[in-house]
Amino acid sequence: MTTPLAEVLDGQHAAELRKAARALLKQPLLLARGRYADEFRLVRRHTSELREWFDRNTGWALQVDTEAARLRKSPGVLTDPTHPARDTTRGAAPFTRRRYVLLCLALAALERGEAQIALGRLADQIVLDAADPRLAATGIEFALERRDERLDLAAVVRLLLDLGVLRRVAGEEDAYVSGAGDVLYDVERRVLAGLLASHRGPSTISAATLDDRLAELVAETALDSDELRFRAMRRSLTRRLLDDPVVYYDDLTDAELGYLTRQRGFLTARITELTGLVAEVRAEGIAMVDPEDDLTDVRMPEQGTHGHVTLLIAEHLAAADGPVPLDELALRVRELASQHGGFWSKSAREPGMETELVEQALDRLTALGLVSRNPYAVMVRPALARYAVGETVIREPGSAPVPPQRKATS
Repeated sequence: MTTPLAEVLDGQHAAELRKAARALLKQPLLLARGRYADEFRLVRRHTSELREWFDRNTGWALQVDTEAARLRKSPGVLTDPTHPARDTTRGAAPFTRRRYVLLCLALAALERGEAQIALGRLADQIVLDAADPRLAATGIEFALERRDERLDLAAVVRLLLDLGVLRRVAGEEDAYVSGAGDVLYDVERRVLAGLLASHRGPSTISAATLDDRLAELVAETALDSDELRFRAMRRSLTRRLLDDPVVYYDDLTDAELGYLTRQRGFLTARITELTGLVAEVRAEGIAMVDPEDDLTDVRMPEQGTHGHVTLLIAEHLAAADGPVPLDELALRVRELASQHGGFWSKSAREPGMETELVEQALDRLTALGLVSRNPYAVMVRPALARYAVGETVIREPGSAPVPPQRKATS
């Protein structure tokens, strides 16, 4: 029996819309050129539907022109530090506070600059701006004379290259770091102008503390009616379901929990329809699982030594009755090295590496919402139970074995 043409076209339209939505969730800044050019064309083709969906359900604005598509994401949890920017050319080292400040200073200098800029000239502008007494009072100083400072600036520039804000014309960052040369860039001003994702300009924020400043940056209009408050909760919960690995009921306010209890089916169905994510509902919370294992910046389990160590630590923690001291985990990794070291890298088997291996594993488990921690111990969260040895887990048909962390890039 021949399928009607209208059904074929509807199916093709839905598939394209889903692919475009997933592309924006994975990479909220898509350029018309480069490795995401095909995804950009899909987003541009379906701009109207995507813009309406994201505005209604998440409050994220979608801007599309001939050069770029920008989904202005803001995370459901503003203070989550577990997904920092990373320098992918240097072992995926996470950005430090200094690098984030340096990034802001670089963006400010580029905004005032010309269509082309040399890295040395950018460094000079940053040093001048960093002399502001208000910045020095926070303990942040940049002279960019030491090698480690130049490495920080090179990491910032590589992030801007990856985002498409800069295009390298000549030279290499390593030459600048070593003091042997300079680098010339084109500045993509339209991409730069769309980079900031906030409802207000940072210069208009008057709050003193970091938490209050972040809240003001993304604050919506005054919520002076039930309709507006319900809309704000719908948007906030949808953002968390899209971005967070697990939404735990204990982390919600009473109002949010009540709304989610009543509207769970509606919220998850809307997400599934657009993205293909599947709701896994348990007694402690909800995870939107990706059967394609694609909308993720942190995977579990992962190949390699660190992935194996993380999985073994997860199994150990899943069997714990309470908080596990960090010292105990380091001893456990030392024992595991004697059992499984033949499959690990040589550096991971060296004496004293167990502390670093534990830290890397806990960073991943924390980012996935599987554990929480303090400076001395690790506390297991309910979703880690799926890693208990011998557990029988019942899941939704077609769901992936692990609820991956969606990209929270803003």
